[in-house]
Amino acid sequence: MGLIRPTDGTSDEDGSARTPGSGRPGTGRAVAVLVLVALAALIPLLGPSAVLDGTGEAAAPGVGGIALLRTVLFAALCVPVGELFVRLLAARLPGVPQERARSWAAYAAGVGFVAALGLASVVSTGNLVPHSLAAIDVGGLYESRDGKLALLEVNGFAVAGLCALSARPALQIWPLAAVAVAEALRAHPAPELTPLTGSALTFVHLVCAALWVGGLLYVLRTLPLWGTASEARVALLGLYARVAAVLLALITATGIWSTLRRMPADTVLEQLTSTAYGRTLLAKVIVVAAVAVLALWARLRLRRAADPLAAWSPARAEVAALGLVVAVSGLLTALPVPIRWT
Repeated sequence: MGLIRPTDGTSDEDGSARTPGSGRPGTGRAVAVLVLVALAALIPLLGPSAVLDGTGEAAAPGVGGIALLRTVLFAALCVPVGELFVRLLAARLPGVPQERARSWAAYAAGVGFVAALGLASVVSTGNLVPHSLAAIDVGGLYESRDGKLALLEVNGFAVAGLCALSARPALQIWPLAAVAVAEALRAHPAPELTPLTGSALTFVHLVCAALWVGGLLYVLRTLPLWGTASEARVALLGLYARVAAVLLALITATGIWSTLRRMPADTVLEQLTSTAYGRTLLAKVIVVAAVAVLALWARLRLRRAADPLAAWSPARAEVAALGLVVAVSGLLTALPVPIRWT
């Protein structure tokens, strides 16, 4: 639950006051961002070999690249969903400034389109990495369930990008919802036991995560633009924090339920260390727990601190940790599903 530090006496070299987040970012901050982006990219690329070691499981060809593409796809979904979410929250608050951070939705849609196109090319070759354009069978995508879902994700991002550039950017919620539905259906094929239940759980989990991650990012980008309007910033932070607490509860509930569907309760502890899926899931749980601690820290500062806007540091740490959660989630979707032991 992101917060921002108060406007204090910080000043530039010329002595003029500035608010947090304004002005040019320092070299240290830029380097930190690049390091976090590189780390988030390395998790899906290098993670498969680490989590598969000693499990006896075989990964699909190109699992690292597929995990990276799916990580990018998830991130591209989070950005516009979070923007729409925070704009809706801000609209419910009377008297807040009209300034909003510049939208990244069109850029996110373009990145998501490329990632979805890459994943569709893999599906078109029978889940093998294509080594040439001639190996990609676009027509074959219409002949399989996975192919149709892959095309739906490609088209969903394309339409979302057009909506983001239009006079009514709120319309992008519909193609983005289609992408989320397609991803939920893809994760639970028909042979699975009660696939619709699994798809429903994944859809709720994915949407709540996108609202949380993308919403926090957009809050942190918007609040510095409100200058000294501290009451308005506290109001938005408080509203976001309350909704985020509900989102975290839903993410936790759907995550536990989904885990128990794939790992029976009496085998969960063993599979968390003996399977690649379990190990990655355990890593995700640890990072999410750290995020929850940061969110709680921010919420306590919002309630108890002399200045409620004094929690910029935990907010930045929280959004960075959420980026790692997205990367681990991308890796999780590319690994072999654990055998349901009896």
